[in-house]
Amino acid sequence: MKPEILSLVASLSGVLIGGGISLLLQRNQLRHAFKLKIEELKTEHMAERTARYYLSHKSYTDRRFDTIKKGLGGFEDDELRKILVRAGAIRSYRDDEEWWTLLERMPEKIEKLRADD
Repeated sequence: MKPEILSLVASLSGVLIGGGISLLLQRNQLRHAFKLKIEELKTEHMAERTARYYLSHKSYTDRRFDTIKKGLGGFEDDELRKILVRAGAIRSYRDDEEWWTLLERMPEKIEKLRADD
């Protein structure tokens, strides 16, 4: 074989092997990032479900923010507020305290307030 062809084959082999290794490493990295994102979404979804659970209690139409925070530990205040909004809750204030109610339970809350008057 001519030295030029041998050099070309050696260069191409190196490029193909290096590209293959790079492809495998990148694929593994993307798989790992995908698994992390799935776990993050699961955590957020479960937090929303738990928030809905607390706010769906048949005896309470609304809950204090501090009560929800104790039940859903591990979240910063603003992060927890975002979770509550994604769960379909709205905020109100009573006696300088923050209260949250599921939007779908507002008619029930209004009816309860009317009955108290």
